[in-house]
Amino acid sequence: MKNYYTTRLVKSEDLNHHGTLFAGRMSEWFIEGCFIAAANHHGNPEEIVCVKLHGMKFGKPARKGQIIQLTTQVVLTGNTSITVYGKVTEIDGTEISVDGYITFVCVDENGKKKPHGIPTPVPQNDEEAKIIEIAKNLR
Repeated sequence: MKNYYTTRLVKSEDLNHHGTLFAGRMSEWFIEGCFIAAANHHGNPEEIVCVKLHGMKFGKPARKGQIIQLTTQVVLTGNTSITVYGKVTEIDGTEISVDGYITFVCVDENGKKKPHGIPTPVPQNDEEAKIIEIAKNLR
């Protein structure tokens, strides 16, 4: 499965009252990164809309000056849907700060769902198989 990467520098304006990365800013970056994966996988960003954020699990907080990396991958497809898994780590890939799933759908020019024709991703290892299995059980 193909990975997409987005890297961010945590700046002062991204912080909350605790001096750590504000969850709202992380959510913005997370949704954008997952959208990039879905849109690139589909090929036409104008036909992709977000329908559900299945959740973001926050682990280790990010602090000012830290460089974080968001890794996203399409993990499940339906007839019109595309589910993306995302995880945020330190730039060196250690310690997951945030992870979660978002489902997008493909729509026509009138906003009606339409089939996308994307095949279901095939896992390349046990970790990907586990991520796909979790995605299958999301509601």
